[in-house]
Amino acid sequence: MQVLVLGGGTVGSFIAKRLSEQDHDVTVVECRKDVCKELDQNDVRVIPGDALKASVLFQAGATTADVCFALTASDEANLLAGSVARGMGARRVAARVNSIAYRDFASFDYRRHFLIDRFFTQDYLTAMEIARRIREPGAMLIEHFASGELELQDVLITRESSLIDRPLSELKLPRDVRVGAITRDGKSHIATADDRITLGDRVALMGTREQVEKIKKELKTGSVRRPYVMIAGGGETGANTARALCRRGYDVKIFERGMDRCQQLAFQFGDAATIVHGDSRRKSVLDENDAGKADFFIGCTGDDEFNIMTCVEAHELGAKTCVSVIRHGDYASVVEKLGITEAVSPFEVMARQAEGFMHSGALVFQNSTILNGPADVVEIEVGADSPATRSTLRELATPRPTLIASVIRDNTVLMPHADFVFEKCDLVVALTNAPNVPELVSLFETIV
Repeated sequence: MQVLVLGGGTVGSFIAKRLSEQDHDVTVVECRKDVCKELDQNDVRVIPGDALKASVLFQAGATTADVCFALTASDEANLLAGSVARGMGARRVAARVNSIAYRDFASFDYRRHFLIDRFFTQDYLTAMEIARRIREPGAMLIEHFASGELELQDVLITRESSLIDRPLSELKLPRDVRVGAITRDGKSHIATADDRITLGDRVALMGTREQVEKIKKELKTGSVRRPYVMIAGGGETGANTARALCRRGYDVKIFERGMDRCQQLAFQFGDAATIVHGDSRRKSVLDENDAGKADFFIGCTGDDEFNIMTCVEAHELGAKTCVSVIRHGDYASVVEKLGITEAVSPFEVMARQAEGFMHSGALVFQNSTILNGPADVVEIEVGADSPATRSTLRELATPRPTLIASVIRDNTVLMPHADFVFEKCDLVVALTNAPNVPELVSLFETIV
């Protein structure tokens, strides 16, 4: 595929090299001469110049690009340059956007206004990867099931009820509730109409909050124990990680050195998390706050050395699992020797997002790493006169197992029911096993 990368900084160059190694035709637009020279030595085509200028984008091939990634250090530049590239002919555009002001679609939909298909937010994506690494796929699912507008809760079936040991098709669940997955004996699978919920199962319920809570009561569920998590660093990555885990009922404590930032976090989280003003590299600070009892200790400041040191101290005190954000590849090979269980690279996270975007036709995005299991999350754009537009969901022969989780239509999130009919340009979010993806996508593609 023909790929255009706007911005050859750390993230842009990392993604450009990765995609070039996968035999994609990659062109990078970069205004800094020293960066251009370095990129040129890595067999990546470089166009020196300002990505905001249409003449430069034309020279770089924006008119025929399959995918354009706007990855400069400026949100505003990415929005504008990505929009111009799209207007010139780029088929799909993703932009790196960090400011929450641009990601608040309730106030104004910048993505739609600038014709951007996807926003990449490094801090947020890194936080979601951390949540996944500590075996919490639900936190990732929240983003993909309509940007958090749907509730997703894991519940443990602890008591007998009229809803267990019966096929899901017979349960008559509310139209706005889905059983997304069932975990039994440590193994998860996508739920189908023939599945039965049994005692001891862990069930993922999706839908509106009110309806999910209602079904939880009918299922007579018990509480699922949530781990005790400590987070070193109250920046955007740490705060986003904390939000994802607090939303799932985790006991979260955040260490932050800056008093002003502590006050901001205390206001944002209220009673949902404990904020500690202190240097988490100091063993005395960690000991005073019972770091040795932590199920998970996460180092996610902007400093690799800080993250490593605080994780080492926590590990020595007895923290069960230590996760560290590591930006420099040289450190990744030594962290395991220091007792750090997991190393998360923000650049790897961004690269995987880019790879998931590298599809043609109706398939917009595919990710195999979001869930801790065999299922892929896919996003598919409904084409005109596709099979999906000419039948109801009940009549649509989707491959099994497949769960159509949500549909986004004109920025409105819909829960599709059996009689649902898809429309052109709907964005479908689904779970399915990887081998099923081509067959599933074909149901939403325009028939030529």
